[in-house]
Amino acid sequence: MKKVGILVGREQTFPESIIKSINEKGKGKIVAEMVKVGGIKMDEPKKYDLVIDRISHEVPYYRATLKQMALQGTYVVNNPFWWSADDKFFNFSLANKIGVAIPKTVLLPQHNYIKDITSESLRNLEFPIDWQGVIDYVGFPAFLKPHDGGGWKNVSKIHSLEELWSEYNQSDKLCMTLQEGIEYDQFVRCYCVGQEKVLIMPYDPSKPYLSGMQYVNVDDYLSPELHARVEKDVITICKALGYDLNTVEFAIKDGIPYAIDFMNPAPDAELASVGEANHNWIVNAMTEFVIKKLSGETSLPEFNWSGMINPNKEVKAPSKKSTKVTAEKKPATKKAVSK
Repeated sequence: MKKVGILVGREQTFPESIIKSINEKGKGKIVAEMVKVGGIKMDEPKKYDLVIDRISHEVPYYRATLKQMALQGTYVVNNPFWWSADDKFFNFSLANKIGVAIPKTVLLPQHNYIKDITSESLRNLEFPIDWQGVIDYVGFPAFLKPHDGGGWKNVSKIHSLEELWSEYNQSDKLCMTLQEGIEYDQFVRCYCVGQEKVLIMPYDPSKPYLSGMQYVNVDDYLSPELHARVEKDVITICKALGYDLNTVEFAIKDGIPYAIDFMNPAPDAELASVGEANHNWIVNAMTEFVIKKLSGETSLPEFNWSGMINPNKEVKAPSKKSTKVTAEKKPATKKAVSK
């Protein structure tokens, strides 16, 4: 019997639904339950074959626990080592390099630092910042946002250099990015499961976050060509990042989907906020992924230490293939959004 653990935060309906779904479709061969942990010994034996992580980005103890579980052979969704190392600015840079359309983005030095950082600590830092060069590259409107944040926290829409300075001066120790605001015609949020299954959801980012009003039911929202392009870009991004569960958001202008956010390894799946159809889709897709993953021999991600603790096991090298999408950027004229 294979065992699946669900590590959760405040959400209610998704954990309940995924546990029920796995237990029904696992037919006794695969069972799911809430993870229970306390003091973790360094040689704590393997308890779960797979864990779905929904909260470790906010609880360091959980993140460290998941790394120890991975060491013991548990498959974690999503990989806690990569998630710890990832940030949105790297994601933008990577996606741009592999051919996905990305708004122009600049990484900015922090405004404040911990007390042990002095002027001598920052001798490599250009001062003052070439603010004119930054805005000449990004343009207005733009969005000032944390380089590794989420949930629309600490995000400001910027229309002038003075406004940029004002918001930047309040960013304290956060490392921020300034990103071009795409004046979108259409907007979509996309679930991706197993780096292969995609659900494209019409989405209205102007509605209150997690309000249940953001997801809009519109038939044939995208043309067949644009639908295929978005789906291809989603899979390209998630394969490049290695996420088994993620959401990717696109602001679409003049037929070009600009990926503006795709570091969401624990995406919202609550019934009240995403709606019944979307909730059911993600529950079913994740259930199928889990059952497929655990029905055969589970291959773990490659880590440098894995060859040392399993010296006789051949490790399959990751594929170097990637899908390249190119697009010519055009000027924007309508509503702007970023995240």
